[in-house]
Amino acid sequence: MSTYRDLALAHRGSARATVLRTVGTRERRSHLTAPRVPTVGIDIGGTKVMAGVVDADGNILERVRTETPDKSKSPKVVEDTIVELVLDLSDRHDVHAVGIGAAGWVDADRNRVLFAPHLSWRNEPLRDRISGRLAVPVLVDNDANSAAWAEWRFGAGRGEDHLVMITLGTGIGGAILEDGQVKRGKFGVAGEFGHMQVVPGGHRCPCGNRGCWEQYSSGNALVREARELAAADSPVAYGIIEHVKGNISEITGPMITELAREGDAMCVELLQDIGQWLGVGIANLAAALDPSCFVIGGGVSAADDLLIGPARDAFRRHLTGRGYRPEARVARAQLGPEAGMVGAADLARLVARRFRRANRRRVERYERYERYVQSRRTTQGSL
Repeated sequence: MSTYRDLALAHRGSARATVLRTVGTRERRSHLTAPRVPTVGIDIGGTKVMAGVVDADGNILERVRTETPDKSKSPKVVEDTIVELVLDLSDRHDVHAVGIGAAGWVDADRNRVLFAPHLSWRNEPLRDRISGRLAVPVLVDNDANSAAWAEWRFGAGRGEDHLVMITLGTGIGGAILEDGQVKRGKFGVAGEFGHMQVVPGGHRCPCGNRGCWEQYSSGNALVREARELAAADSPVAYGIIEHVKGNISEITGPMITELAREGDAMCVELLQDIGQWLGVGIANLAAALDPSCFVIGGGVSAADDLLIGPARDAFRRHLTGRGYRPEARVARAQLGPEAGMVGAADLARLVARRFRRANRRRVERYERYERYVQSRRTTQGSL
């Protein structure tokens, strides 16, 4: 059987382009009937692009990564990076579809990235542009939706029929799954929980509003509070000031988590504050959505019980009707930073069948043509 790269090279010529476009808007198909073939997942963040070949059981067969091109560059630079990573992986794997998890708002047709805060994508037709350069179907979704799908299929959310995922990174992302379907909303941008207003007139958010949830419970909030205490030369910050040798700009979220694990009182307190705000937010989401499980992922969740413990306590204190209703389970995500990549690859598997059918028809047409040519040669040779 021809490999994916063979097909890509045969069709793109020297310009690495193809005319094969096999993805339409009708992409809903049960994961139970999806073909068990390897697919590529792409996770695009503000700092890195990670790609991996993932099998039908969620196992990563190989991964590659590179830095995200500077956001001031044209969208084509990021698209070139995606294509190069896929072609690199296709040298060693038979790839049947590509799923892209993008850190931004993706429209309901999962074609256009309407807005990406860390990249220069504004109403960018990402799926059409990438599928126009590759010989396999391409699926695009929000990165939090992809991560939630992965946790539901292979991680902390297995067996749950109503799941909400919160991703704590630079900001806050989120996703909703009900009965095996990602709920994207009418316009495709559901789950942007980080921009719920929790403090009227509070901290200014890059989205343009004030008091958004992610300004109080995210990696940015954690680092901001630590740097403010250090800049004020607060006695409680002496440990972290000494750790960075007075270079306050070098304070990072992972550093705060590391010091908290070592017992630094200020870092422990900051994670507790972030966790309490997290608990308040998920209590509000429980009032609105009533899920059976909240899965907490993203880089900040690496703090584990230093963060999740205070979040559970605050959730119970602020839950509407507490004591008289079932409580949703609050669990830390299990798949770590690969969740978005694994989820994007698994979602792409739902459309991989189209590539297999198109490829089979293409091979059948080629075989019929070869038989016709051979018969013509035989006929001419007998004359």
